[in-house]
Amino acid sequence: MNDAPPPEQLVGWLTKLLTVEKTADNHFEGRPQKDGVGRVFGGQVIAQALQAAQASIGDGKQAHSLHAYFLRGGKEGPPIDYRVAIDFEGRSFANRRVVASQPDEGGSMVPILNLTASFQLPEEGLSHDDCPMPDVAMPEDLRSDMDMRRDIVAARGERMSELQRRMMLRPRPIEMRTTDKLHWMNSEPKAPHAHTWFRTVAPLTDDPALHRAVIAYASDFTLLGTSALPHGLSWMRGELVGASLDHALWFHRPARADEWLLYATDSPWSGGGRGFNRGRIFNRAGELVASVAQEGMMRRRAPKSD
Repeated sequence: MNDAPPPEQLVGWLTKLLTVEKTADNHFEGRPQKDGVGRVFGGQVIAQALQAAQASIGDGKQAHSLHAYFLRGGKEGPPIDYRVAIDFEGRSFANRRVVASQPDEGGSMVPILNLTASFQLPEEGLSHDDCPMPDVAMPEDLRSDMDMRRDIVAARGERMSELQRRMMLRPRPIEMRTTDKLHWMNSEPKAPHAHTWFRTVAPLTDDPALHRAVIAYASDFTLLGTSALPHGLSWMRGELVGASLDHALWFHRPARADEWLLYATDSPWSGGGRGFNRGRIFNRAGELVASVAQEGMMRRRAPKSD
């Protein structure tokens, strides 16, 4: 797209999106996404809630894990309020509980997500790493997902609404390169495994908290879709109804979100209207930098009656 913003501007918008503003003691406000429509992306709420928790930590402790539950779908447009509770403050570890809220139709604030994050002072300890990185193509040998999106719009654009085309081609601050077909456009059942490289399209600052927030944001990409792979069904084609129910993330070692990271996802189980998914994030050196788990609602959409 010739009128696409430059990469530095896209990453600047992402940085601003994930920078929460303190409004009162232990209260923060998260900005809405620029030109956002519909429901708020779950990764955005997770990342902003993590940033609110990180902003309440001031003694060098770093986030090593978070556990979140999605309660209601957030709405694009209104800012999100993040209330932080300081549940524990120890010498080595600390714990923060965050409730994200938005106004409902009547103007009352209702929770849309709750998140608990644990923090630790960095220290040396017993170390092992028994999780080899999958043997997949390097990002330089892959086409970008945006290029594949353009191909899809060129081939099928007349069957898409203007909103669908705009969402498909919207410039994104995070570049992704998938080692296989874009699973949400592929109707062939396949094993529930997927591999995607990702990084921001321009450099970030050196703030480690921001890099953790961007990784948290990106960890909600592609994850729930992995459980749909064995069934050959897609949210994009309107065959499924789904929503994330919970999200857990563990940070194992520091990583830069502006350098290529491999997101390897798998889904060992689905049933009962839910799909369970796991993710492992590796750096270019093949080191495991984070682990993810998520369960989501996944139901076949009932066909429309004539």
